[in-house]
Amino acid sequence: MLDIAAQLNRWVEQGRDFAVATVVAVGGSAPRRPGAALAVDADSTAIGSVSGGCVEGAVYDLCQQALEDGETVLERFGYSDEDAFEVGLTCGGIIDILVTPVRAADPARPVVASALAAAARGEAAAVARIVSGPAGLRGRALVVRPDGSYEGGFGAHPELDHTVVGEAAAFLDTGRTGTLEIGEQGSRCGAALTVLVESSVPPPRMIVFGAIDFASALVRIGKFLNYHVTLCDARPVFATRNRFPEADEIVVEWPHKYLARTSVDARTVLCVLTHDAKFDVPLLQLALRLPVAYIGAMGSRRTHLDRNERLREVGVTELELARLRSPIGLDLGARTPEETALSIASEIVANRRGGSGVSLTGAHTPIHRDVTSVSAGRIGSVA
Repeated sequence: MLDIAAQLNRWVEQGRDFAVATVVAVGGSAPRRPGAALAVDADSTAIGSVSGGCVEGAVYDLCQQALEDGETVLERFGYSDEDAFEVGLTCGGIIDILVTPVRAADPARPVVASALAAAARGEAAAVARIVSGPAGLRGRALVVRPDGSYEGGFGAHPELDHTVVGEAAAFLDTGRTGTLEIGEQGSRCGAALTVLVESSVPPPRMIVFGAIDFASALVRIGKFLNYHVTLCDARPVFATRNRFPEADEIVVEWPHKYLARTSVDARTVLCVLTHDAKFDVPLLQLALRLPVAYIGAMGSRRTHLDRNERLREVGVTELELARLRSPIGLDLGARTPEETALSIASEIVANRRGGSGVSLTGAHTPIHRDVTSVSAGRIGSVA
């Protein structure tokens, strides 16, 4: 749901009633991850997607039904010979979808609205909803913020809210979306509840060092991949808004000095395109000791070998050097700045998702990775 927060927040501000269908869990080769959502308003306008097209029509109908009767439902879609081309997933996957009405009279609407508003503003928040359990709890919601404060609740048992807040805070801390199983009274005992926790965190950072033509293309594709993109170069004549209009930030400063003072985390990617030892060496000496997701540096293989020697001379260890992706990017035969940016972005995505970078044709590798498995015992539909 939070993946379409900006649009849904506008619907809330306009006073529209709507129903939202959210992917709870997937198995096999399902195309969308937990948290992906499709919403339908009272005027039959639809936004978002839960399957890339496989089951959109059936989910659209479920949303319309939820708007009419106010009932929250959990529905499973999967491949079968009989319905594969009607409402099934022809790719062979399984997908569980929670459909929740969000109407003016619904008690959970203010909580959902608060979570949507926070996500639309780019603030961190996690929203928890009951997926399966007693009928009186389904559809209720609770939103948790990074400081541990929360709004809403499930109203069944005080300890239940307390436990879910703690669990949701842990999900939020790592930016995870998924389900947890918990007892109806907040313990691991008693009747089991399935709770969907969706996290919304600010976009990860991409910092591009070096204001060259290749950087301009990389900034554009970084924005396309939903990174918050910073362009840094020590030369003010090149690091200009006119040359990099899509960048979120343009910093005129020596790269290593900027990296030393800015905030990075485990999702940050660093792309070093400066191609000049006086910039590269002090920058990479620092970068290779930071807890970031990806560090890549542009240059020929000869440049790479020379740069590695310079880094060893300033104390960079072999273990630290092993983190460096250089020459940067995947082997796509790229020539133009745009093709090179695609090569770099492809390596970043492969590194983030655990991909091999090889062609899928003829390969025996999974197409979709890092997804939450569907529990074998989950029921197909809850009305």
